[in-house]
Amino acid sequence: MSDVWGEEEDNFTYGLDGDDRERPTIVLMGQKRSGKTSIRKVVFNKMSPNETLFVESTAKVTKDRIAASFINFATQEFPGQVCPFEDSLNPQTNFSRCGALLYVIDAQDDYNEICSAIRKMCDYFVRAYNINNKIKFEVFIHKVDGLTDESRAEASLEIYNKVKEDLSDMGYDGLLHINFYCTSIYDHSIFEAFSKVVQKLITQLGTLEKLLDIFNSGSNVEKSFLFDVSSKIYIATDTTPVEMATYELCCDMIDVTIDLSAIYGQKMEGQRAFDENSSAVIRLKSDHVLFLRQLNRHLALVCIVRSENFEKQGLIDYNFKCFKEGIEKVFQVHKKMQDA
Repeated sequence: MSDVWGEEEDNFTYGLDGDDRERPTIVLMGQKRSGKTSIRKVVFNKMSPNETLFVESTAKVTKDRIAASFINFATQEFPGQVCPFEDSLNPQTNFSRCGALLYVIDAQDDYNEICSAIRKMCDYFVRAYNINNKIKFEVFIHKVDGLTDESRAEASLEIYNKVKEDLSDMGYDGLLHINFYCTSIYDHSIFEAFSKVVQKLITQLGTLEKLLDIFNSGSNVEKSFLFDVSSKIYIATDTTPVEMATYELCCDMIDVTIDLSAIYGQKMEGQRAFDENSSAVIRLKSDHVLFLRQLNRHLALVCIVRSENFEKQGLIDYNFKCFKEGIEKVFQVHKKMQDA
């Protein structure tokens, strides 16, 4: 398996160097039982949310490389009882190659426990920032499925204000830019949030968005996503706002297509039935069409379009071919720049 994004035989030479020293790491932190391991298992190991009820609390530092995926990075999870800045854990090395530091706060904890978690989080963020000021700092306000919409909004605001207050007391307010997301493993919010985190590690994101805008305009497509099929993380979308309902439909389409391909598809030895030649079309009751086109074994374009505009399939197919060629050129240029 190639260590760059994608496989050599797919004619895609993507993004990041394969060397483990260069592969960016997403570091997960949080209090004990905040949901760090469950998030990792659901997003990257296809574990059912209900199965995570039986996952044991992580007792040691766990590092995983994301395999069978377009996305080339590692995740590193620190148990809640372990300080990641102990000398024995080589914090200088860990945070020098950290792309994003993700702290998970259990929204269902009581106020005092949340305040304690925030104090620890701010201390960790500042120490990581002093090692590597290019780190993306992310906060998942997790387990919000157990809260009402009103309670969710109140908890988010309280956490945001408390973080701002603590950073101000430490003299770092304004220096650290922190993104906040409300998440749950029981809906698509966790995939949406992780998509936003991953996108910040993709240097070609702006170009990908422009290519998607051009494809949409030429094909009369309303919304399009570039998905990593394995994780259901979208690495890019067009510049129009993302509606959660549309994103959920696209995720569901990937699941349905993969499941049907696994059952009925003709599978060659060593390959899965869902490959770079796969495509799917679902007509919705809302007079819209969902369609999927696979770019390579890991990456798929999923779009929603009005039924009357989908009748011009020849135009869409031609534009998709041009789009795929554009994607290839983007990453080939990036690879040449890395090799230079």
